[in-house]
Amino acid sequence: MFEIHPHDAEERGIEEGDWVGITSRAGETVLRAKLTERLPTGVVYTTFHHPFSGANVITTDNSDWAANCPEYKVTAVQAEKVRSPSSWQQRYKAFANNQQGLLQPDSV
Repeated sequence: MFEIHPHDAEERGIEEGDWVGITSRAGETVLRAKLTERLPTGVVYTTFHHPFSGANVITTDNSDWAANCPEYKVTAVQAEKVRSPSSWQQRYKAFANNQQGLLQPDSV
């Protein structure tokens, strides 16, 4: 889920639930839009805990000097409405589904 202020979303033609392409100088990913006023205009938010989100793909190699934690919270991005998840996300989802299928016991 990609959170964006309604004003910023409107400027980009993005509506609740739309696929949004998020691009930084490091990479790109695609997430579903969630419009929210809890963020100020010009600021967006997503979690980085789920592999499918691809948040790590758009962050830079910079890290905090003290904890060596990646700078997840300071990546500049552009957002635009797109039609579907990225090709790498589609491949990842197929791979993950296949792996889950391998964990299922055979039905006898």
